[in-house]
Amino acid sequence: MKKDLLKLLDLESADIARILDVADQMKYSQHHGLPHHYLEGKVLAMVFEKNSTRTRVSFETGMYQLGGHPIFLSGQESQIGRGEPTEDTARVLDRYCDGIMIRTYSQDEVETLAKFAKIPVINGLTDFCHPCQVLADLMTVRERKATLEGLKLCYIGDGNNMANSLIVGGLKCGMSVSVACPAAYAPDQQVLDFAAAYGDKFSFVRAPAEAAVDADVICTDVWASMGQEGEAEKRRAAFAGYQVNDAIMALARPDCMVQHCLPAHRGEEITAEVFEAHADEIFEEAENRLHAQKAVMALLMGADLPF
Repeated sequence: MKKDLLKLLDLESADIARILDVADQMKYSQHHGLPHHYLEGKVLAMVFEKNSTRTRVSFETGMYQLGGHPIFLSGQESQIGRGEPTEDTARVLDRYCDGIMIRTYSQDEVETLAKFAKIPVINGLTDFCHPCQVLADLMTVRERKATLEGLKLCYIGDGNNMANSLIVGGLKCGMSVSVACPAAYAPDQQVLDFAAAYGDKFSFVRAPAEAAVDADVICTDVWASMGQEGEAEKRRAAFAGYQVNDAIMALARPDCMVQHCLPAHRGEEITAEVFEAHADEIFEEAENRLHAQKAVMALLMGADLPF
């Protein structure tokens, strides 16, 4: 694997498979009370310029469970939030810590951090992509379906960071991927160019009903992400008809899963009925953030893994 996890576009299919295999082992060890302090004595700096529930708790808990120590740095409390150049922050944290996780807005900031830090950098979320979340999604689907190869993944909603990472992750894992977004809310062009090489394994359409046909898993996300609150009304109008509801689920396979990265706005991108019918899958997906990220940290931060 590469030094960093910046985006799934950087990973080979074998890298993703390795992360998922290690994540399965991490989950088994955690559920069975088996010691797995593979990062004992290691320190992870966690830089948050965007607020979080799942990202902070899962990384912080995961680092403790691996025997290491997490340090939380908010944008308001660190010099990076007061205008210190990212390259300077990188070179300082590089001398104190063994890894950096950052949750921020700009993908360029994450790439710059990785360029100037010798230690691993993990992308906890940017406006461009959300690799750790999608690794957890893929882990959950594989747990439930026993494989990813040959499955159909459907995404309905905003062509945001989740859409970008689901497209890349799904295709690299042998899935076919269908995406339905309004015209003005398409996935990033870099991702669409990547997906074009997969031919008929990828489809980008406007109609959710077209995308959902025979899907094995349907994914969605909020219509207005963090930082887009001022566009909420405009986005509700644009995404009318892009709700995951009983009519959409009826077009998918009878055993179709639903995944949502949370938080969910019931009655907007997904109905309360569909959400609750698939709540076990959705909250398993949330739990798997912990295990997938422990795998990423262990693999990147030099753990001596016995598997």
